[in-house]
This record gives sequence, C-alpha cells and structure tokens, in this order.
Amino acid sequence: MSTSGTDLRIVAVDPFDDAALEAWHATYAVAEAHGYEDTATVWQLEEVRALMQAPASGYRIDAWNGLLGTEPDAFVVAAGWMRTPRHDNLDRADLSVHVLPAHRRRGHGTRVLAHLEQVARERGRSILLAEAHYAYAAGPAGAGECGPEFARARGYALGLGDVQRRLRLPVAAGLLDRLAAEAAPHHAAYTLRSWAGPVPDELLDGWAEVTASLTTEAPVGELALEPERPDPVAVREHEAVLARQGRRKYNTVALAPDGTVAAYTDLVTTVHEPGRAYQWGTLVRRAHRGHRLGLAVKVANLRLLQAGRPDLTHLLTYNAEVNDHMVAVNDLLGFEPVARLGEFQKRL
Repeated sequence: MSTSGTDLRIVAVDPFDDAALEAWHATYAVAEAHGYEDTATVWQLEEVRALMQAPASGYRIDAWNGLLGTEPDAFVVAAGWMRTPRHDNLDRADLSVHVLPAHRRRGHGTRVLAHLEQVARERGRSILLAEAHYAYAAGPAGAGECGPEFARARGYALGLGDVQRRLRLPVAAGLLDRLAAEAAPHHAAYTLRSWAGPVPDELLDGWAEVTASLTTEAPVGELALEPERPDPVAVREHEAVLARQGRRKYNTVALAPDGTVAAYTDLVTTVHEPGRAYQWGTLVRRAHRGHRLGLAVKVANLRLLQAGRPDLTHLLTYNAEVNDHMVAVNDLLGFEPVARLGEFQKRL
C-alpha cells in the first residue's frame, strides 16, 4: 500500500525507552549505510544510547521517530536527530534526517525535516547545519546524489565540502621513521607527548583551548560558526561519554618551549567496530605553523595507535577539500579518497 508524508506520525524518542531507541537506530543505520556500506560511518546503538541518556552539559540532544500505521503495529520509516549547543553558537542547530530506502520519495523526509526546523525555531535557532554523504566520483557539489539534492531542494546550501579518506593499517614503520626524521629539524624547540585515554591533568587547560579552536581555525568555508569556549570541565564530561560508549582515544600534542599546547591530534577506536579507527581532530595553532608540527603529531600518534592496536586494518578521516596543508600530510601517510561529505547550511 502506498503511503505519503501526510500519513506520518512524528514522535519524540525517550532514550530510556529501549524499544523506541532501538527502532530509531535501526532506521538510521540502514538509511545511513545504504549504498555506501564500505565507507559509511554509522554510530552504533550503544554509542547512541550512552550519548543520549547522559549527554555532556554543553549540548541538548533529541531524536524523533517517524511512524506509519497504528499501534501496536506502527513501524518506524524515518528518523530525525538534533543537537543544540548550550554555551556557544546559540543560534545554531545540527540536525539530520534519515528515511528507509523502500519508503523514500513519499514526503516522509520532508515532514521530519519540517518538524526539526520548527523545533529549532522554537529554541531560537536561526542557523541549521546538516551533512550529506555521497560518492567521491560525484564531485564536490554532489550533483545528482540523493543527500545533496534533498538538502538543496529544501533551502540548504553547501557551506563546506569534505573528502573522506581511508588509510590501510598498519603503515610501514620505515615510512613513519622517514617522515618523522624529515620533520624533526623543523620543530627542534618543541616536545611531542603521546598518551592513550584521558588528558593528563597538567595538559587539560591547554588541551581544552586548542581543541575548542578547531571549529574556527580549521577551514569553515561558508559555514557561520562562532569560536567555542575552552572548557576543561566539558573535556572531562566528553571523556566520560566516550568511556560509556566503548570508545578509546589516542592523543599526541606538541608542546612549545613555554609549555603551551601548540598542536594536537586524536584518534578514536570503538569496541563496536573491530578493525576500524577514526581520525578526529588535528590542528596546529596559527602562531606555531610552519614547523611541520601537523605531520609530526600525526606520525607520533599513528605509532602509538599501531603499538597498542595491531589488530586494526584501516583508519577513516575527513578533510575539507580546501585544506591543502592537511590533505598534503595525509597524502604523505598514504590516505586515499573514498567518498565525500557535504556540510550544508540554511538560515531561517
């Protein structure tokens, strides 16, 4: 039987209602991976559960189920999600919409998106950010791809184009040694420090400052983003969420002679995805650029990761296509482009 978006009921998800949350995740996961099974970066159920049941204080996180049918036979065909910052970027809302492949082109995604936009308005948000995953061969704009075309048709413009890259592990020790040796003369005054797990107390303030600056010091394209407030308490809250999610972080910083955290990078593994690791942030503060610190911290962190997790087979990351320096670093390490991610924006 054919159904339309007008038949859809949109219901908020209680993260402590196992059935509702699991139905939401099942729909999200199938939709997110459809057509991109080798490159999709799907949040796992227990990662979502841990995040939504006890989020860090800096964000509000909500989810909605789009249901067809009547109880007790109703089933979820669409999933909506929204994150709204509480401390900075108070005009911003991050959102996503997913629809099961068999139920697309019936208006369900449009209905869920309209609901999320209305909630954003009620919360005083005027800048909406959303992401779309699409094939690398489609080019930066993703012309003809479902996600980008859905976004553009509903008033969202591409603000920043990212490229997803994959690195096969392990990287040869000889290559890492050579790259480290080539970079070393350029940062002789700096000290590299690596560790797995929570940030050491003596580095916490510096870590909070450098990671908060990533949002605006990295390329942002046309996205309207404000600097985030450095918050050591938020760092500890985030670490607690990671632990509940089954994730472990591997970190390296470059310390300037005065002890300032001049650069950082972090990698993440999860018990829910054997063989896979994720490259998260990498940033060199503006005052410390030109010393090949980006390459130095990434090489050191890869060494740390491979020593602790020899079972890993690949590492995934995203770079803004315009971030020439970081793309060059990743090329040296052997990353290969596999897909694209568009960061779309709409002003209400």
